[in-house]
Amino acid sequence: QEVLGEDKLMAILKERELKIYWGTATTGKPHVAYFVPMSKIADFLKAGCEVTILFADLHAYLDNMKAPWELLELRTRYYENVIKAMLESIGVPLEKLKFVRGTDYQLSKEYTLDVYRLSSVVTQHDAKKAGAEVVKQVEHPLLSGLLYPGLQALDEEYLKVDAQFGGVDQRKIFTFAEKYLPSLGYAKRVHLMNPMVPGLTGSKMSSSEEDSKIDLLDRKEDVKKKLKKAFCEPGNVENNGVLSFIKHVLFPLKSEFVVLREEKWGGNKTYTAYEALEKDFAEQVVHPGDLKNSVEVALNKLLDPIREKFNSPELKKLTDAAYPNPTKAKPVEKGTKNSEPENVVPSRLDIRVGKVISVEKHPDADSLYVEKIDVGEPKPRTVVSGLVQFVPKEQLQDRLVVLLCNLKPQKMRGVESQGMVLCASSVGEPRQVEPLDPPAGCCAGERVYVEGYEAGEPDDELKPKKKVFEKLQADFRVSEDCVAQWKERNFLTKLGRVSCKSLKGGSIS
Repeated sequence: QEVLGEDKLMAILKERELKIYWGTATTGKPHVAYFVPMSKIADFLKAGCEVTILFADLHAYLDNMKAPWELLELRTRYYENVIKAMLESIGVPLEKLKFVRGTDYQLSKEYTLDVYRLSSVVTQHDAKKAGAEVVKQVEHPLLSGLLYPGLQALDEEYLKVDAQFGGVDQRKIFTFAEKYLPSLGYAKRVHLMNPMVPGLTGSKMSSSEEDSKIDLLDRKEDVKKKLKKAFCEPGNVENNGVLSFIKHVLFPLKSEFVVLREEKWGGNKTYTAYEALEKDFAEQVVHPGDLKNSVEVALNKLLDPIREKFNSPELKKLTDAAYPNPTKAKPVEKGTKNSEPENVVPSRLDIRVGKVISVEKHPDADSLYVEKIDVGEPKPRTVVSGLVQFVPKEQLQDRLVVLLCNLKPQKMRGVESQGMVLCASSVGEPRQVEPLDPPAGCCAGERVYVEGYEAGEPDDELKPKKKVFEKLQADFRVSEDCVAQWKERNFLTKLGRVSCKSLKGGSIS
């Protein structure tokens, strides 16, 4: 999409082949958008470049501890195996590639000294700005996140490359490197950037947003399910994740794309230029259903060799160890006293943004409302809330709320409640209650998560006897600036923080 330092690139190529590196922080599982840089790495190799792939394990730890220290080695091994499998899947010869781990050289005396030297010339403002689109942004940033851009800049020198390749979301880090490396006496490097592929929901494909991405090891039925839910409105080519995947992944790899359809709808059609496919989709010559089915077939051809490789007992074991499922507690053997405790983490809660469609008084209870709340499902949920004496009916109607959706449904005075509206409550008397507010612009059904627990899957249904919600709820609080928190970690949606209007320091239930 963009090149910084093209004149320098051309000058190097007049004398010798280019030395280039691509790095990836070993955090969440790589997804299908990783095929974008992989196909470009294939191009670099065909052009004769010397290519290094960096598994940036230390970066993964520094980025808000997205990879806990105890899992760092396992996740790096997972990345190495899965990226090699991806490259093999698209026919890239591995013997031409050099694979390096960050901790192989980033813990050396020389590198550490350069980190200190860099920290003596870089301003806090520049470090924060450089990492804004790459490092996870939180209200009270850790020092580790400010170090991250400097380490990435130094990698260029320590890997002895002419150029760094990455997504266009890395641009601020690349310009940071160009500004600060010369201050240590090191040369500016060339920077090449690929476009970011929108996720299936239309925004950036993200490891932490489950519905936006297709995992490289997803089963065929999961691929079908995720593509079926993907945003692909007839004739709409803007923020269309399905079309973007064809443009940035499937076309570069195969130089063509085949739309599969029945004879009565015109039969199969092969496109050798993406623009022609986009034009036909915009004019509704190509139906979204046919487009999704065709992507499903093409994508599974890419994923099959990767799935097959990871079907070995050794790699299955590695995957489970590197990405343990927080909802799977080990079974307790009878008679065992010192069994491992169940992992009670916020990601087990299915919390979503809901929109209140209707509010009525409970027919048999003066203190209860019966609400119909849209949480992005085919039909609204019925929810019973004890809010009559705290919130006027007209203040609930049509507002956005935060709903806990995986409690076991229970009858409240004869009406089954299928969720719980989360509210802030004052500490003293008289008691005050305010429903939590999602950020403006949120949609019904959008996920609410606790900062640092984005990746876990919620339980299908919380078992009442396990008291998972009750254990977590004991640490729910409202901060002094009215932000909902669990153990001082913010409740978030992709648009920002969940809050309440005025009940500072209150509890949440």
